Amino acid sequence: MATEDPTMTFAPEDPYADVRETTEGPVYTVTGQDWDSVVSAADGQERVVVNMGPQHPSTHGVLRLILELDGETVTEARCGIGYLHTGIEKNMEYRNWTQGVTFCTRMDYLAPFFNEVAYCLGVERLLGIEDEVPERADVIRVMLMELNRISSHLVAIATGGLELGALTVMTIGFREREMVLDLFELITGLRMNHGFVRPGGVAQDLPPGTDLKVRDFLRWMRDHLGEYEAFCNENPIFRGRTVGIGYLDLTGCMALGVTGPVLRSTGLPWDLRKAQPYCGYENYEFEVPTRDTCDAYGRFRIRVDEMRQSCDIVEQCLDRLRPGPVMVADKKIAWPAQLTLGGDGLGNSLDHIRHIMGESMESLIHHFKLVTEGFRVPAGQVYAAVESPRGELGAHLVSDGGTRPWRAHFRDPSFTHLQAVAAMAEGGLIADVIAAVASLDPVMGGVDR
Repeated sequence: MATEDPTMTFAPEDPYADVRETTEGPVYTVTGQDWDSVVSAADGQERVVVNMGPQHPSTHGVLRLILELDGETVTEARCGIGYLHTGIEKNMEYRNWTQGVTFCTRMDYLAPFFNEVAYCLGVERLLGIEDEVPERADVIRVMLMELNRISSHLVAIATGGLELGALTVMTIGFREREMVLDLFELITGLRMNHGFVRPGGVAQDLPPGTDLKVRDFLRWMRDHLGEYEAFCNENPIFRGRTVGIGYLDLTGCMALGVTGPVLRSTGLPWDLRKAQPYCGYENYEFEVPTRDTCDAYGRFRIRVDEMRQSCDIVEQCLDRLRPGPVMVADKKIAWPAQLTLGGDGLGNSLDHIRHIMGESMESLIHHFKLVTEGFRVPAGQVYAAVESPRGELGAHLVSDGGTRPWRAHFRDPSFTHLQAVAAMAEGGLIADVIAAVASLDPVMGGVDR
């Protein structure tokens, strides 16, 4: 409510708000132009316009779908986004290059390692140190990304199954995901939002016992992947809700920029790990699963197949691990990666502090400036992309030669794929909208950023 000022004049009409005069001045009721235009267009056509979301659990977070219905049939579908907007990209302009990892890991919160790696690959390309990243660091990155691919696909299958009424699929999906998060906690100290991958390498080396625990998980995962297939592959109810649902062929994918499992469900084996290898993926043996169904059922089958391939890649990573550094040698870029925790598990140990302070006054000054100010990145711009669980995740970074990004922008596949909701949902039943959106597996943290 605002108090009217006699010296001010108000526009006679506000396209976004209705105005009514009160004793205390004009009151504006904002209803949203998109809603008004859809409702007015549907008047007199015996159609109803409804909101699905943004709180509906089947919208995978705070996604708002505006649906125009003719009975049970969807005649028009629109996506409303922005309810989870965090300003991550803008905030990164006010932090140094290393601190940017802490922001971008929170975008697609189901695949944080992919956010971190895409960003760090871009920074390393601007610095010209891509070939200087230690092999051990690259192997650790690949291992964490593939474990993360497994955990992300587990959530996609679990939540998608739950939305179709398959409660058991949800419970077993989160059972295995908990095991992956336990591994992340062992390696990075956190279950999500790790900030573990840094420009030049990773934050610290693997703790003792990681190899055995990861191999134990791989044995468990391979033994239990068949459960998902047994519950869903030939289940007549699951097939009835997914076969032919959310149809999007290769032409539609190419027109809308759709990648990942949705694209591969059309039969095209496009995967950046094979097409544009990074982090040494060209040295790993794995297949790119595809289907030719172009529907929600094929996307489910692809995700199960990809988890099997990820298990094989992780096992190859364990076999490739060799002793060595996990951060570039240039101390003007590399944050300390051989941290030793104190007895309370919270701060650096006294031995570690003595090591930093006892090397030389110059090294102490470099350490202080590196942490407080950051390193400078040569002016230029770069685009670096990785194959995330949802498709091509790219980082476009622009540097003006300073210690902070001049601009950081991410191509998140969830944002791109929401364009396909209308193509997949219109003409189908309202119940099929849920299955179609679930097969896209959008994560709204990556959409709004």
